[in-house]
Amino acid sequence: MRLTKSTDIALRIAMRLAALSDAGDAPTTREVASAVQVPYTHAAKVVSKLQHLGAVEARRGRGGGLTLTAAGRTGSLGQLVRELEGADDVVGCEDDPPCPLRGGCRLRGALRVAQEAFYASLDPLSVADLVESPTGPLLLSLTPAPHRD
Repeated sequence: MRLTKSTDIALRIAMRLAALSDAGDAPTTREVASAVQVPYTHAAKVVSKLQHLGAVEARRGRGGGLTLTAAGRTGSLGQLVRELEGADDVVGCEDDPPCPLRGGCRLRGALRVAQEAFYASLDPLSVADLVESPTGPLLLSLTPAPHRD
């Protein structure tokens, strides 16, 4: 199973915010995007999704910035990944054109069980767990790349 690029970016942003919150910082979306080396436009979409899920709070203006909420910090990583990934199957049985085996195929069910086992293995973890040493200090050492217009 491979996570979508959006989920990958969301997890990196959440981890960066968790490490920075320990240091008392609230960076902008642009700063976080630069530090984790993703395009600002992608980061902005992901931050919006994380806000909608209640994992990130964004404040505008002076003294604003991004912070990871308590739920984003200590909630189930498996549940966060489920929410970010959506309910799609691992394989595209209903794609256009649909798979001709979809009416009697056992692969789809087996893959769904495997997918849930993957998520279940993440359930006991949180973003806070992911930023324990050595990851947290490494995240704090990332410096934003120079801004290019």
